[in-house]
Amino acid sequence: MASTQNNSGSYLTAAREIAPRIAAAIDEIDRERELPDELFAELADKGFFRLLVPRSLGGGEIDYLEHLSIVQTFAEVDGSTAWCINQNNVFATVSAKMPESLAREIWGAPRAVVANGPPTNASAIPVGGGYRLTGRWNFSSGCRHATWMAAAAPVADPSTDKREDRMLIMPKEQVTLVDVWQVNGLRGTGTFSFEVEDVFVPGERTFNLSNTPREEGPLYVMPMLLLFASGFACTALGVARSALDAAVELAGGKRPRFDQNLLRDKPIVQREIGRAEAIWGSARAFLLEAASAAWESACTVHALTVEERIRLRLASTHAIRMAAEAVDIVYEVCGSDSIFEHKPIQRRFQDAHVITQQIQGRMAHYETAGQFFLGLEPEGLF
Repeated sequence: MASTQNNSGSYLTAAREIAPRIAAAIDEIDRERELPDELFAELADKGFFRLLVPRSLGGGEIDYLEHLSIVQTFAEVDGSTAWCINQNNVFATVSAKMPESLAREIWGAPRAVVANGPPTNASAIPVGGGYRLTGRWNFSSGCRHATWMAAAAPVADPSTDKREDRMLIMPKEQVTLVDVWQVNGLRGTGTFSFEVEDVFVPGERTFNLSNTPREEGPLYVMPMLLLFASGFACTALGVARSALDAAVELAGGKRPRFDQNLLRDKPIVQREIGRAEAIWGSARAFLLEAASAAWESACTVHALTVEERIRLRLASTHAIRMAAEAVDIVYEVCGSDSIFEHKPIQRRFQDAHVITQQIQGRMAHYETAGQFFLGLEPEGLF
C-alpha cells in the first residue's frame, strides 16, 4: 500500500497526476454510480480522503486554499469525484471534535471514510452504555465507498428534558443503504439514503457537534457549512471550466449545418464564449477573495467576523449559480453536440444543475447576504 502524502504542496501535485486515471474512468463512474474500487483505493492510499484530518491522527491537515484547488482540479475531470472528495473530507473535520479514542479507531485505518446525511424521523434513546438508534438519513454522498456512517439524531437529556443533537457513528455494516439516487447529474457520487432499526451505538462512539475542537489549527476554526459551501462551489467551477474548454475545442473543428464557416468564426459564438469566460472568471475571483480573507483570519486571529462568513457564503452560492450560467451559455453555443449523453457538454450540464439544487446553491443565501449589507440581522446558514 502506498504511503499518504506528508506535506501540503505534494497533494495538489498528486491530484494532477491522478487526474488522467479519473478521466479514463468517468464512464464507469457514471454508469456504476460510484468510484471504481481501484480508483478509490489509489485516492485513499494517497491521502485524498484525509486531507482535513488533523496531523495528530495521521491526516494531511492541509491549507484550506489548497483543498479548494484540489477539489477544482478533480472537478475539471469529473464532478462526482470532486464532490465526494469535498464531502468526505469536510465531514472528516469532526475528527477534531469527537472523542480522540473514536477518531483513532476510525482514522487508524488507511482507507477510512465516514459518510453522513441529514436525518428523517431519527431518534436515539439513551440506554445503559449508549443509545438505541432508529431512523433514516438521506443524501449520503460517498456512502458506497465509506467504511463508517455518521447519523445525527435528537437525544433527550433525562435530567432536564431538553433535547440535543448528537452524532452517532457506526460501522457501515450496521446500516442498510437505500438506493434512491436515480438522477442525471453527479451520478457517481452514489448519494444513497441509509436506514437503521433499533441499532445499539456505544456511548463512546457518539459526541456533540457543538463540542470545542481539541485541535488548535486554523482548519478547525472554519465553519463546517462554509467549508462545504466553498468546496462545492469549486466543484461547480471545475465542472464549468471543463465545459468551457470542451466548447472551445469543439468550436475549432465544427461547421454548423448549412454553414461553411467554423463555429469559432461566428461573431455570436465569439461573444458568448467571451461572456461565459467573464462570468466564470469573476465568480471564481470573488470566491477566492472571500476564501482568502476568511483563511487569513482563521490563521492569524483564530476567528472569523460575521462579514467574513457572509462574504464566503455569498461568494460560494454565487460561484455555484454562475458556473451553471456559464455552462448554459456553452450548451446553447454547441447546438446538437450538447444533447447526447456521450458528449462532455451534456454531462457537465447535468452536473452543474444538480449542484445548484443542493442546499449550498439555494437562492435564499442571497437574501441572507442582502440582510447583512442592509444593516439587518442576517438569517440563514453562515
